[in-house]
Amino acid sequence: MTRTDARPTLAERRKAALRLEIATEAVRLFTSQGVTGTTGEQIARAVGISSRTLWRHFPTKESCVLPLLTVGLESAVDQLSHWPPETALLDFVTESCRDGELPPAAPVILDLIRMTSTDPALRAVWLQAHDDALPVLGELLARRTGAGADDLRIRVHAATINGALRAAAEDFARRYAEDSEAAGDEMATCLLAALRAASEGLPY
Repeated sequence: MTRTDARPTLAERRKAALRLEIATEAVRLFTSQGVTGTTGEQIARAVGISSRTLWRHFPTKESCVLPLLTVGLESAVDQLSHWPPETALLDFVTESCRDGELPPAAPVILDLIRMTSTDPALRAVWLQAHDDALPVLGELLARRTGAGADDLRIRVHAATINGALRAAAEDFARRYAEDSEAAGDEMATCLLAALRAASEGLPY
């Protein structure tokens, strides 16, 4: 087993847990008192750490939310890594949705995605999360097709899937802002609609 295949170390798991706790508290404060009205020091106090520790993990208060934004992307990429070679993308996603294999839509993540539509700094973090996911999707498609990850078609297809995932998440967060009971079925509807639109190509 290589180190990349091994389970994360205890220190790595603790770091990831702390970063997620920071992200959750940041969103809670952003939601209750606004992004502008929240300071990094307040986020640090809410978590029970020093400001110095907070800034060691994140360069800005807005970037504190990044771990929450990557949760859904990482789950989607992990799901796609099990995509059988002989199965079309829409068929695979449809079957996955039918089997209830979508990640839960945590209210804190939906609150955050909604805020990215109105706050430019949070929007930049949201877009950065998707930009970071692009090469991972590219590698996945490259392995599937045998092409290089830098092949233009692979890059376009990776960007298309990435864009569909982002649009679906934003659509779900917007549509069900007032419905705390919305879950897998509604999320699946948004995701499949976005992927179907992507699969149409450019019919203009």
